[in-house]
Amino acid sequence: MGLIDFVKSAGEKLFGKEEEPKVEKGTANDPEAVRKAQELFNRRRAAKLAELVEKMGFEVSEFAVRVDDGVATLHGTTPSQAESEKIVLAIGNTAGISRVDNQMTVEAPEPEATFYTVKSGDTLSKIAKQHYGNAMKYPVIFEANKPLLNDPDKSYPGQVLRIPPL
Repeated sequence: MGLIDFVKSAGEKLFGKEEEPKVEKGTANDPEAVRKAQELFNRRRAAKLAELVEKMGFEVSEFAVRVDDGVATLHGTTPSQAESEKIVLAIGNTAGISRVDNQMTVEAPEPEATFYTVKSGDTLSKIAKQHYGNAMKYPVIFEANKPLLNDPDKSYPGQVLRIPPL
């Protein structure tokens, strides 16, 4: 699947107010201290993202995530393309992640979905009309994005959604 871009500032905040690495007082001008703080922050962010995937109940074995400067690289094995894409969306629709490099293996390959970034004023009906030619196909998009979407009226600008082939 490769690289998928996301809006870095959109999505769930896993760290609350602490969305940047903390450098100890007096070491802000020390490149090695800054590098170590960034490395520690990236490891913590990766652990939080792995917890998110587990909490959402996705089927993935040997899952591993690495974060480097807003890019999350994913490894593991999923039973389906849809499961792989949902994991990518769960990770990418998190504040601070600008790109996901999906290196996961899919046991039963199938056609990939299209990804769509929600714009202000978009509804699932409007997106369905644009992609399928029929606004009443919005439940297909809603179902394709569960458990990431809990309500068809709760998408937000910057959120990336799966648009599966019909």
